[in-house]
Amino acid sequence: MFLALASLGLGLASCNGGFKKADGGLLYDIYTTKGNPTIQPGDFVSLNLIVKTDGDSVLFSSYEAGRQMQMAAQKPQTKGDIFTGLAKLAEGDSAAIKIPADSMFKKGQQKPPGFKGNWIIYTLKIEKVIAKGNLTDQVFQGRVADFIKSQGLVLKQQEPAKIKAYIAHQKLTVTQTADTLYYQITQQGTGPKPVVGDTVVVNYTGRLLNGKVFDTSVKDTATKEKMQVDPMRQYKPIHIPVGEKRVIAGWDEGLLLLNKGSKATLVVPSSLAYGERGVSIIGPFTPIAFDVEIIDIIKPNPNAPKPQMPMMPQAQAPVKK
Repeated sequence: MFLALASLGLGLASCNGGFKKADGGLLYDIYTTKGNPTIQPGDFVSLNLIVKTDGDSVLFSSYEAGRQMQMAAQKPQTKGDIFTGLAKLAEGDSAAIKIPADSMFKKGQQKPPGFKGNWIIYTLKIEKVIAKGNLTDQVFQGRVADFIKSQGLVLKQQEPAKIKAYIAHQKLTVTQTADTLYYQITQQGTGPKPVVGDTVVVNYTGRLLNGKVFDTSVKDTATKEKMQVDPMRQYKPIHIPVGEKRVIAGWDEGLLLLNKGSKATLVVPSSLAYGERGVSIIGPFTPIAFDVEIIDIIKPNPNAPKPQMPMMPQAQAPVKK
């Protein structure tokens, strides 16, 4: 996942104010260090980072995502790549790394939409390093697994407070189901509610609880949130056969509560969403929220072929300009 971030960028003013030059034109500035051994190829690294252009456009932030990024350190793949910079750092270090944009993109990385600038800038805090050293693979992987599990438990313990804070901040008046799905009907529809096997036609917008939109079926919303608009995608309501486990459990449960014409906000705990694994920018034990609108409810035709799997939210990262 970290390699995918290599096409992004970010920065923070250094306390020391002096960048040093490394291979391939990479610049780095370590502004806090605890003097620990530097990262070696094969080590496990957990870090927080922000990625910016030199025009100060934030393209990624692990702080906004609500979780640290984790990776296995590698030998530099090319001179001046991100691994060249990581080799200068150690556990507890804070630093800025600047990579020339031309150098990055000519290596085959796709330029982010709307990218402007000459540098890709990373601001990093190395939170944890587990050194591979002479450890056997079994012992090393066991230590990594224990650390990841401990991080997951922290996120799991924080989840109820995050949900409570989001509901309060959004001033929602929610109803809680037995499965701890929270919902508020903001516009009441008419007619009967769907039953299992019905197909619900729905517009939706999905958000992290920090307010960032990660996917939507509404093009105007995608444009407003400055998301990358896929020209090949048709922004339109999607068809969901409800109650058949074709979507996340929070949708299966929530959509059955709404009749045609209803609009609602669903606040979905991770247990009814993407669980302990997460998906894309939705991390482990991450609650999410959806604004949904029921456009239509279609009764099944017993003679019709089974519908294709619906397209679920793709968790696209919004891009700030």
